[in-house]
Order: sequence, then C-alpha cells, then structure tokens
Amino acid sequence: MPPAWILDIFAALMLLVAAVSAARLVAARPWQRGAVVTDTDISHLLMGLAMAGMLASSLTTLSNTAWEVIFGVLTAWFTYRVVLDIRSSGVRALAGGHCAPHLVHSGAMLYMFLALTATAMAGGSGMGGMGGSGTQTLRYPTLAFVFALVLIGYSVWDLDQLSALRRGLTAAVAGAASPALAGVAAGVVVGGPAGGLPATVPAASTAGDSSSVSAEADHAACGEVAGSGRTGVPGILGSPGVVVGCRIAMGVTMALMLLIMI
Repeated sequence: MPPAWILDIFAALMLLVAAVSAARLVAARPWQRGAVVTDTDISHLLMGLAMAGMLASSLTTLSNTAWEVIFGVLTAWFTYRVVLDIRSSGVRALAGGHCAPHLVHSGAMLYMFLALTATAMAGGSGMGGMGGSGTQTLRYPTLAFVFALVLIGYSVWDLDQLSALRRGLTAAVAGAASPALAGVAAGVVVGGPAGGLPATVPAASTAGDSSSVSAEADHAACGEVAGSGRTGVPGILGSPGVVVGCRIAMGVTMALMLLIMI
C-alpha cells in the first residue's frame, strides 16, 4: 500500500477531472434549446467523484450499490456506442476508436465496486477509502490485472493522440503565418452543429491525409470535438486535448488502484 499522501494526490487529481468535466457541461449551456450534453463529460464527472471517494474516505459520496447501478448503466451505454463504431468502422474501432476507452473505464469501475472485498467498509456507505485502516482486495485478481494492462495501453495511446493534436496545432499556426501556405491552411467546411466534426478542418487534411479526418470523426463519435461541433463548449475547455488529458489521468489512476488492490 503506498503512503496516504500519494493517494490523496490522486484523489485531488480526480476531483480536478470532475471539476473540469462539470465546467464543460455548464459551458455547453444544456438549458438552451439545441444544446448537446456529451456522454463523455457525464462519465468523466461521475468517475472522478467515485474514484476520489475510493481513494479518500472523507470524499465518499454515494453508496456502493448506487455506484454499481451508475457504472452498470454507463457500461451498457458505451457497449452500445462501441457496437455502433464496429458496425461503421470494423474491429479497428476497438484499437483506434474513442468510445472503446470509455467502455473499458466504465467496465473497470463496475468491476471494482462489484469485486472489492474490504475488512472495513465504513458502515457500508462507500469503500471507506484505500488509505484507511482496513485492507482491501479484489476478487478475481487476474481480471483486475487484465483491466490494468488495457488501461495502461489506452493511456499510452492517448498520450500519442495528445502529441498528434499538438503537432496538428503547430502545423496550422505555421501554415497560417506563412503566405505560401495560407491556401493550404484555409479551412473547408466539412460539418456543423448538427454533425460531430468542427466547422472547419484544414484543407491539407481533407486533401492529403484522410486519416486525420477519420481521427476527428472518431473523436466526434463520443462527443470529444467541441467548438462549433456537437458540444458547443467554448474556449480552452472545448479543446479535444482537455478530454483526452482527463481520460489519461483517469486511466492511470484506475490502473494504479487495480494494481494496489490485487
């Protein structure tokens, strides 16, 4: 078991993820007609709160049973979304799609709440915090180890996505700054508020790199492209990198928790 202060750091990180997700939901103005609240932000908010309570008993919110129901619903929902992705993109959606990681996250959370066996349960109102006096272990440790490996794999893949987003932004800025590349950097309309893509995508992407457009479409499939796309989240909160960064933080934290409780 790691020192309590390390668990507190990860608990604070999960609260930050929950706060960012809540801010994105508010920024999307769900009370306005036509606004779209994404399943991604809702799941990140709930997972952040749940993991914070698992890591620190003082942050426990709902009962185990309530969380089991919540993550059961999320797992079923993202299973449905992944099935749709597979039907449209084939099995590559499992390795390169953006709904599959959310399915793994939801499944891992459901497994942890169902499989956890603790000697101290804080009156049954939650997991009691991993840093508490009771030792906690998981049933079916092999499954926990598999979940941890898959979570680490998706986190590494997400880190690569962040690098790709950064390279794309750098290229767009350089293209806009150079008169010779201004035409290449000019955006062309490929979608709008009714679709999942941003209002503009660099012409270079549509002409010479169909994989970039495909990657953007995968992001949109789980509501990760904002701006003038599905979510309508303005400013930096609307960046796909914010969602991917939150997902990395949750994936790493989940993997750590699973490995600790094996």
